[in-house]
Amino acid sequence: MTTAADHEASVAARAEELAVIAKAKKILEETSKGAVQQSYDFLQTKMLTSSDLHKSEFVHLVKHLAKKEHSAALAQLASRIIAVVKYGGGADVFAKIKGLVSDMIAKLEKEAEDDATEKAYCDEEMSKTEAKKAELEEDLAKLIAKLDEAAANSLA
Repeated sequence: MTTAADHEASVAARAEELAVIAKAKKILEETSKGAVQQSYDFLQTKMLTSSDLHKSEFVHLVKHLAKKEHSAALAQLASRIIAVVKYGGGADVFAKIKGLVSDMIAKLEKEAEDDATEKAYCDEEMSKTEAKKAELEEDLAKLIAKLDEAAANSLA
């Protein structure tokens, strides 16, 4: 039962991670849609400094989630995003960042799917075990009744 409760907590945490990453992806898409050309011009004329990048809402959101969930994968995602913006150089930095976020979402979805499969297996095995246990307890009760009957008959 403890394992099932731990698993439920893990699934809930993973669902929250997916929700925050989806929100971060949405913020990134909104940021890049309206000002794509301006952003490219800005990136071509002035490289973002590390302090500018650390102040950005998107990176802050990913870092906050990483701390909250104690997730090394999300912390690594934030570092990769910083590296892509700082050193990526290419014309389409936002596409690279979107790719990083999409890869992370795919990885988390796969992990969630694997967890769901494992939980289904565990639930199935637990139900089989409970059924077998109930059957054995019933057999035990019958044998105890026979034993008590035999003991009563031998005394009479």
